Amino acid sequence: MTGDNITILRARNRRLAKLVCANAKIEGYDSARTFDMMARQVADLTALADLLRKLLPCRNVAVVRGDILDSAHAHGVRRLLYADRQTGEVATLRDVPRRWLALDMEDIARPVDVPASDLAACGRLALARLPSVFSEAACIVQASGSHGFKPDLRLRLWFWCNRPMLGAELKRWLRDTPADPAVFGAAQLIFTAAPVLADGVADPIPARLLLLPGEPAVMVPTAEALAPPPRREGPPPQVHAAHVHHYARAALVKAADRIMHASKRHPTIISECRGLARLVSAGLLPESDLRAVVLKAAEAAGKDDEDEIMKCIAWGLANPSNGKVPEVHGNA
Repeated sequence: MTGDNITILRARNRRLAKLVCANAKIEGYDSARTFDMMARQVADLTALADLLRKLLPCRNVAVVRGDILDSAHAHGVRRLLYADRQTGEVATLRDVPRRWLALDMEDIARPVDVPASDLAACGRLALARLPSVFSEAACIVQASGSHGFKPDLRLRLWFWCNRPMLGAELKRWLRDTPADPAVFGAAQLIFTAAPVLADGVADPIPARLLLLPGEPAVMVPTAEALAPPPRREGPPPQVHAAHVHHYARAALVKAADRIMHASKRHPTIISECRGLARLVSAGLLPESDLRAVVLKAAEAAGKDDEDEIMKCIAWGLANPSNGKVPEVHGNA
């Protein structure tokens, strides 16, 4: 079975592990802007488990699904899938299919007769909430930094897939499960370190990583079965609001048409929203109309992940382009 790579990120002088304080309060991760990136080969799930065990004590390390875009530009860099036009920083990661798979499973009730330290039993409870193919496969059960300190299950389940899978495929396949889709993003940090414990705090989980036996790989659906829905050809969404100025109305319709026919929809949504954000700031276009029309255009183009679309819209609104808005008078 063909191996894979995993991208490891190290944040200098930043804590990428939960901190459990003496009063039982759990502090989150430090905010880290830049990282040193490195790729490691993993042959199979057993090799992945060996690597994850080595990463447990590394409190400033995490991993991502994305692949390093340029190994010569991988130190002290941001996690960028696309260039930042405002700062001039170039992209550092690219979205690639992976054979390894991490699932974040949280907010699953843990029965009182199942100790948090029994990772095998906890893992099987989480596996029961996933498609049956997962129960048949070997699985790495990793206790998150909060598992054992919170009453519910807080696990990360790692698997090996019989074919490489893109994050978008995983989002479509597992959208109705408790698995958090955030970690399917190519630049999303997947935390691997054990929690940092304050003086006097005992870890209720003696071993935070366990390899459950099973089939070598998860038999995932085919790429054809997980393909996005076909584009729904048709005119751009209508803009009905009477208070939208004719200039803004025309810009919104053109933006929707570009999104519907773009070959790379993700950066197109961001780019168009950045341009439209200028009209929102100028009071020519209500933000609610921008969100509604762009969302409909993206869905019509076959981009069915509403959460991801809304994140693109939010980023575009927060980072408007620098072009000037022409002086306009009156409403359409």
